[in-house]
Amino acid sequence: MSKSKLTFCCQTCGTLYPKWTGQCSGCNEWNTIVEEIAQPVTNSRFQGYAGREAAITRMADVKLHDEIRLSSGSQELDRVLGGGIIMGSAILIGGDPGIGKSTILLQAIAHLSKTCKILYVTGEESPQQVTLRARRLGLPETDLWLLADTNVESILAHVQKEKPRVLVIDSIQTMHTSLLSSAPGSVGQVRESAMQLVTYAKQTETALFLVGHVTKEGNLAGPRVLEHMVDTVLYFEGEQDNRYRMIRAVKNRFGAVNEIGIFAMTEKGLREVNHPSAIFLSRYEKPVSGSIITATKEGSRPLLVEVQALVDQTHMANPRRLSVGLETQRLSMLLAILNKHSGISTHSMDVFLNVVGGLQIFEPAADLPILFAILSSLHNRPLPPELIVFGELGLSGEIRPVPGGQERLKEAAKHGFKTAIVPHANASKKNVDGLKVLAVQTLKEAIEYMDEL
Repeated sequence: MSKSKLTFCCQTCGTLYPKWTGQCSGCNEWNTIVEEIAQPVTNSRFQGYAGREAAITRMADVKLHDEIRLSSGSQELDRVLGGGIIMGSAILIGGDPGIGKSTILLQAIAHLSKTCKILYVTGEESPQQVTLRARRLGLPETDLWLLADTNVESILAHVQKEKPRVLVIDSIQTMHTSLLSSAPGSVGQVRESAMQLVTYAKQTETALFLVGHVTKEGNLAGPRVLEHMVDTVLYFEGEQDNRYRMIRAVKNRFGAVNEIGIFAMTEKGLREVNHPSAIFLSRYEKPVSGSIITATKEGSRPLLVEVQALVDQTHMANPRRLSVGLETQRLSMLLAILNKHSGISTHSMDVFLNVVGGLQIFEPAADLPILFAILSSLHNRPLPPELIVFGELGLSGEIRPVPGGQERLKEAAKHGFKTAIVPHANASKKNVDGLKVLAVQTLKEAIEYMDEL
């Protein structure tokens, strides 16, 4: 018998090495390289997605099929997916344990089971546990088919026999293939298992859902190549002790990225939120300092969120800069701009920022409201509750425009806001009913408007 060839693979990034080493040169992580058996490669594994040898085709000769989307029964989930579930697509859903990944999928396939055949493969729970959850959620059980297995070859044998239209794998980290002898959850097992499942989905036009674990940093566990194999990557956001959950699309070949769906966790499962801006706005009996409302754009949807700041004298040699829901490095840059162009220094003060509701803001439109919240807390001066602010701040102190300014203003007017401070380029010539728009070009001009309010 020929001796099996050993290889060493990083469990974080998947980089291969001929021998063991302590640190991975690909991702600079320590003690992540483990020993695996390299299997011989067969020609059958390199067939195309159509199950035949790949051939060169002229683009003009490619036959296009009508795009068929299935509704998941949830408008919020369909929004994140780009309008529905594409047949033959592979969708990866990641999130913290207990945040609602299995719940949202169980609700979706219960709706899909009315029109097509579904197979739910569970590798972490028994069929009894999945059935108990379905009964607790009040879901129909007649057309839900379950399979408790972790071997990919065995699963594909059942799938080829039953031919479901939608296949759910919960979770990909528990799956293993007989082609490798390494433990389930290792880089090789996750990569090979996902490749076999995705290939089958493409060959048979089966919609595939993969549930993925996340690391303590919030990233999907396993190799990064897993995200490249699939068509759509969805992340659950929000704390387990928070009632609201958010699903964000970070990759979508069939729709917009950074689209979010907002849900509320109830006794009957996840329920979509029809008016998401309302959950991020706090209503105080009287105005408080350090609080400002801004309009952010998540995908195609404008959202109104509250940004809070707390500025206090520090008793430490190095003042603290802490932000939740915003980039800490951008906070340091904004404080430097504030000092340079307005003469207001915070070098001897701690600055804390928070986005109410657990939302993550990645766009620079929050620059101007962040400084407004900091100045409000610094001077202990509440801002008018009917004021809304948005705008990107440049290093020279200019206020730069942001995309979707008109949609943001309409969303603010719909919620009863009376005054808006926005970049000059976002001030539309057409007035928004009930909203007074103040256009600014520099930070100094914006602060002057703030003092007049």
